[in-house]
Amino acid sequence: MSITFEKVSHIYSDGTPYRFVALSDVDLDIIEGQMTAIVGQTGSGKSTLVQHLNGLLLPASGKINVLDHVIEAGSHPKGLKSLRGKVGLVFQFPEYQLFEETVLKDIAFGPKNFGFTEKEAIEKARHAMKLVSLGKEFEEKSPLELSGGQKRRVAIAGILAMDPQVLVLDEPTAGLDPQGTIQMMELFRELNQKHHKTVLIVTHDMEQVFNYCDRVIVMAKGSVHTHTTCEEFFRDSSLCNSLAILPPALIRMKDALKEKGFTIKDEMEDIHELSKEIAREVKHG
Repeated sequence: MSITFEKVSHIYSDGTPYRFVALSDVDLDIIEGQMTAIVGQTGSGKSTLVQHLNGLLLPASGKINVLDHVIEAGSHPKGLKSLRGKVGLVFQFPEYQLFEETVLKDIAFGPKNFGFTEKEAIEKARHAMKLVSLGKEFEEKSPLELSGGQKRRVAIAGILAMDPQVLVLDEPTAGLDPQGTIQMMELFRELNQKHHKTVLIVTHDMEQVFNYCDRVIVMAKGSVHTHTTCEEFFRDSSLCNSLAILPPALIRMKDALKEKGFTIKDEMEDIHELSKEIAREVKHG
């Protein structure tokens, strides 16, 4: 099963002088069960695209199929509440999702809204807090008093508490320190590989794409420029360069070595193997 976009367009402020076509005839087939990155320059349509997945935005034209739900331009979609329980979206700015008096209440809000008892919702909230490394001391704090990185964790926990099938994350590690970023990306990979959740990540960080994702979708000017495996995408850095996307450090290192005359295999994706290859070539002149 897959998530499909068929000729989907979205227009902001249509009929006004500020009219802006954010998506234009997007055809896309997202494979479920994989970890997919959505990349592109600011204004390319990344955030607009993912907000169509649970009906936060509706298409001006075209049709979207998500988990047996159909969202089609010109008709009011049915079962949006059910869909939003299955497709969890974490916004780029977490403060947009935080509104309750305490962290625990905020995270428990989703499960309660979907019919769980108070006790069940609290249990789910506490479990989600553990997943994102928020200790018990955060339960009674106001979400608005937290740091940017802590707000990010609360927002993600609020989505995880609903146990969605599809997890959509818009710049999920913004505001986190390097160690926090690694912990969060490892969590997303675990949710994908062990719990079989489809994970979609909007990101500018090519290191995350290279190290964690299966596939990559490149958006450009409201359209899908490229959709391929990460292995294929990073095989030739000229594509990244043409799109003003900075390739991962390992890819840049391989390119620099090739320019110096080293013979480096395209499929080499491990820094330790690369260092061994460099040592071998230096030893043999």
